[in-house]
Amino acid sequence: MPVAKSDIWFVYLARCADDTLYTGIARDVAARIAAHDAGRGARYTRGRGPLRVCAVRRCRCKGDALRLELAIKRLTRTHKEQLTQPRKLAAFARRNVPPRA
Repeated sequence: MPVAKSDIWFVYLARCADDTLYTGIARDVAARIAAHDAGRGARYTRGRGPLRVCAVRRCRCKGDALRLELAIKRLTRTHKEQLTQPRKLAAFARRNVPPRA
């Protein structure tokens, strides 16, 4: 069954200007990053911009995106840094978000 466009969510890792990493979810990552940079995003990112997207993973639904976001937020900074490398976030997602039946 095809997934409706409105059901597609993304998990993203963004690097703040102070070199910290921020993890979030959005339907439109570019618009969400713009909101962060304008001071209308998460409290953590206010005053830490501009943000630069390091990695993005598409999810089938909001629940999957939230589960993946939580799994990433539980990681140490060292492990989060590894997820910014090509294809590492996809592999991590496959291991940590079980496929829906």
